Amino acid sequence: MILRSLECRFLTIALCDAAEPWQLGSQDAATPMMQGIIDLHHDIFFFLILILVFVSRMLVRALWHFNEQTNPIPQRIVHGTTIEIIRTIFPSVIPLFIAIPSFALLYSMDGVLVDPAITIKAIGHQWRASTQPYEYSDYNSSDEQSLTFDSYTIPEDDPELGQSRLLEVDNRVVVPAKTHLRMIVTPADVPHSWAVPSSGVKCDAVPGRSNLTSISVQREGVYYGQCSEICGTNHAFTPIVVEAVTLKDYADWVSNQLILQTN
Repeated sequence: MILRSLECRFLTIALCDAAEPWQLGSQDAATPMMQGIIDLHHDIFFFLILILVFVSRMLVRALWHFNEQTNPIPQRIVHGTTIEIIRTIFPSVIPLFIAIPSFALLYSMDGVLVDPAITIKAIGHQWRASTQPYEYSDYNSSDEQSLTFDSYTIPEDDPELGQSRLLEVDNRVVVPAKTHLRMIVTPADVPHSWAVPSSGVKCDAVPGRSNLTSISVQREGVYYGQCSEICGTNHAFTPIVVEAVTLKDYADWVSNQLILQTN
């Protein structure tokens, strides 16, 4: 029984992308957008290491050669044309190397698909912070109503084995893997933010307007996120769970949801 429990726990956690205790890095990328963010972070970190090594070497060299015991009468250097040119040009060139890939990434993140395969609408609520209503606008039931459902937080005292505390919901946002999706995010009252770290998406919901973002999940799995805008007293209880499945499983899920909504 113990081995079976551990096996279930391991399998459940292994298939989920969520934050881990004492985690320092980013979550594994599930979309090309998030992979680009991680690659840009690594590239910028490379430049930071070079700057750290260069500045540290100059500091140590100055402390070593210009101390009272080694050099009691230091030279009085007022101007250094060469070093001034170098320290002016290098800090100007380094941001250019950082800006070129970052602009390309920002442009790809801001681009919205003209003809996406699926459109999903997320609506934020302040005083219903334990739920996130979702609407699949591409599917209609027999009474011409779009596929809609509420996603409620699993209470702290009622989680199942392997479920993350305050991150699991009763109805997940199911999407097909390797499919271009369009997310429409809008609030019903105050500002919210629909954020899923593994997908590289953080879309603010501003009152009076609808913001768009594109997602293309490249692998199957369960991805956890939360509202990233302080939206009320229950802001901490607003999880977001996206489950990527195969296209066949997604079609079966949509059919079942339409039948349940009609009944």
